[in-house]
Amino acid sequence: MCSHYQAIKERERYARHFGVQPPVVVGKLDVWPCYAATFIRRPREADVGDEAVPEREALPGLFGLIPHWATDTHIGRQTYNARSETVAAKPSFRDAWKNAQHCIIPVDAFFEPDWRSGKAIPTRISCAGGEPMGIAGLWSSWKSPKGLVHSFTMLTINADGHELMCQFHKPVDEKRMVVILAPDSYDPWLKATAQQSMDFMRQYPAERLAAVAEPPAQRSLLA
Repeated sequence: MCSHYQAIKERERYARHFGVQPPVVVGKLDVWPCYAATFIRRPREADVGDEAVPEREALPGLFGLIPHWATDTHIGRQTYNARSETVAAKPSFRDAWKNAQHCIIPVDAFFEPDWRSGKAIPTRISCAGGEPMGIAGLWSSWKSPKGLVHSFTMLTINADGHELMCQFHKPVDEKRMVVILAPDSYDPWLKATAQQSMDFMRQYPAERLAAVAEPPAQRSLLA
């Protein structure tokens, strides 16, 4: 399960790939649960026929979905990933899934532990061509005493048969991977209904990914 990823530092690169200007977020380049980062969704006003409304909007939010009934943000430490097999039934995710609150999480790379040597080796996984990746997720909003807080989670699927992602996590653990979207699936995912959501829960081709063993990067500031 992915609990650590790298955000996209260069604003121009973010905008060029995802077709939307990123919000200004004062946070970390290396993102962990409950850290501030950005996500992309379809504006709710986009369905009313107003041509002035863009197809996508990028918002700041917390990594780790905070359901509307939460009492604080601490639940985000357990809700940063949503299993596609159980997302429709889990109390933390079922409303966002039912309401098709789809989002894309812009990522430069994510980290998984390689246990094949007998100890965890942090491994950086990115697109083989060096371009950013968009991970399928769900978003939610929560009313805090200080105002509205947006949050998001990454959707995951089984990776037992994946040539690359089957290498990570402990040998006794089920192999999992995040749902990486092809760029031509970005808008279809954002527009998809709840009934269509499972159609996107597919493995990303191993040959389009690159994995490099390295320690986690310094948690530098992202502005």
